[in-house]
Amino acid sequence: MTFPSSGPRVIRPDWRVAPVVQACCTTRVGGVSVGPYGASGGQGGLNLGSHVGDRPEAVAINRRRVVDGPLGGARPVWLEQVHGTAVVELGPDLPLTPPVADAAWTREPGIACTIMTADCLPVLLADRAGRMVGAAHAGWRGLADGVLQATVSAMRDGHRRAGDSAKAGGAELDLVAWVGPHIGATAFEIGPEVRTRFLDVMPGEDDAFELNAAGRWLGNLARLARRALREAGVGEVFCDSACTVADPSYFYSYRRDHITGRIASFIWLAV
Repeated sequence: MTFPSSGPRVIRPDWRVAPVVQACCTTRVGGVSVGPYGASGGQGGLNLGSHVGDRPEAVAINRRRVVDGPLGGARPVWLEQVHGTAVVELGPDLPLTPPVADAAWTREPGIACTIMTADCLPVLLADRAGRMVGAAHAGWRGLADGVLQATVSAMRDGHRRAGDSAKAGGAELDLVAWVGPHIGATAFEIGPEVRTRFLDVMPGEDDAFELNAAGRWLGNLARLARRALREAGVGEVFCDSACTVADPSYFYSYRRDHITGRIASFIWLAV
C-alpha cells in the first residue's frame, strides 16, 4: 500500500474502468479521533462511524477531511446498515436521513455511494464504461442472503429503465467489482451453522472453509463473494488482500477490538 504523506490515507482500487469512475477506501489514519477510534498511539484516527461511541465533533471533522481530500468534493450518502439486502437508488435529491439499506447505486455524477465496515466486505461495483456505480456492505449474513445479487439486479433494472438515454447508453451493463479490505480467511472463525448456511445457498463451495488447529471452522468470505458476483453476471472481480484483523495499524476491526471505529469505501462518477 502507498499513501499520501498527509491527510486521510486511502486505498484506491487497481481495476480497469473508465476514468470517470472514482473510488477509494479509507484507513484508520489521517483524522482526529482518539482512544479506540485513534490510529497509532491512540491519536489521529479517521473513524467515520457516527454510531460507535466516538465524539460526534471528531466524526464530523473526519468526514469533512475525506470529502475535501480524496473525494474531491463528491457528496457521500451514508446508509443505516442493518446486515440486510435492501438496495437504494441515489438520485439528484439526496435523502435528509441515512436510508436503511446495505447497498446503493447511482447514475448521478458527484454523488458517492458509501459503505462503512470494520471486518465485513465492502464491495464496489462499476459499469466498465462509466455509466453507473454502486456499493454494497456484505457481512456474512448479507452475503448469504444475497445482498450482492440484489445490488447487481437493482443496477441492471435501473439501466433498463433508463433505456437508450444519453446518460445510460443503449448497451448492456458491463459490470466489474472490487472487494476492499475485510476479515481474511485465516481470521474469520465461524460456527458450523454459518458454514451450513453458505453451503445451502452456494453448493460445492466446501473449499471456502477449513478447520483450524482448534477444530473451529474458518471461512473465506472473499471467495464466496467472488462466486456470488460471477453468478450475478459480474464480468471481472478484483480483491484487495488486506486483512482488517491482522493489520491494526491501518484498519479497524470489530472482531479484534469490539469497541472500534469504521472505515468507509466510496465510489462515484466524476463531475
